[in-house]
Amino acid sequence: MTSATPAPLKVALLQLNTGDDPYANLSATVPMIREAASAGATFVLTPEATNLLSPDRKRQAAVLKPEAEDPTLSALRAETKAAGIWLLIGSLALKGDDPGDERFVNRSFLIDPEGTVAARYDKLHMFDVTISETEQYRESSAYRPGDRAVLTRAAGQPVGMTICYDVRFPHLYRQLAQAGARILTVPSAFSTTTGKAHWEALLRARAIENGCFVLAPAQSGTHPAPHSPDRLPRQSHGHSLAVDPWGNILADGGISTGVTLVSLDLEAVDRARSRIPSLTHDRPFDGP
Repeated sequence: MTSATPAPLKVALLQLNTGDDPYANLSATVPMIREAASAGATFVLTPEATNLLSPDRKRQAAVLKPEAEDPTLSALRAETKAAGIWLLIGSLALKGDDPGDERFVNRSFLIDPEGTVAARYDKLHMFDVTISETEQYRESSAYRPGDRAVLTRAAGQPVGMTICYDVRFPHLYRQLAQAGARILTVPSAFSTTTGKAHWEALLRARAIENGCFVLAPAQSGTHPAPHSPDRLPRQSHGHSLAVDPWGNILADGGISTGVTLVSLDLEAVDRARSRIPSLTHDRPFDGP
């Protein structure tokens, strides 16, 4: 007797254009979740910074809340339960709970169909870069990095949780895959400059190296910041991607906001890993 082929997993990637008003952002996100659930998605993913994206630290300090008080988390937990789906909130910007460190946290949440927080992941790697004379980022000045990799389960599948800039650190993804991950999540707000050059290549590489599906919901466009008119608004690359374990792009969200649906053939993980079993071929070495 042969075992039954697992049914495809229907996934929805939400592409947002988050601004500096958390309630306006929530009003844009909720209808997309409902649309995705109505279309049959059982695993829905939002991008990094779902609740707030602002170039102004003072604005962030004025509106961000601790996890227990965050209105976006509360509302999205309720929506998840009502829809009976799994939801990955790509990340929320939150006030931290460490009295010795006033920086915010950039935290991803997995919500189960009962509306319960099933897993949390704080972004490990901070985006501290100078791309050009006019485009600089110092994420670590405002956000406290995490210190723990997270492997969880969603819709019956082992999932490795990461966020945006993490994608440039392949050892994190290898350890998640070797620990059992079959899906890797990379919710992001990639800059337009680095996005054009590296976004697709990095995501396809992480999928190929690890024989995993990579799901990367993204922010897109110029982010509205009416509360900080003197600041240069941020821009994000868009192109939410779903990549299969062989490196094929299954779906590309383009640059418009909206819902991208894709079905995952879960057996593709086993096929890719049997053809190229590199996860089992690590060898110790000296140097450099």
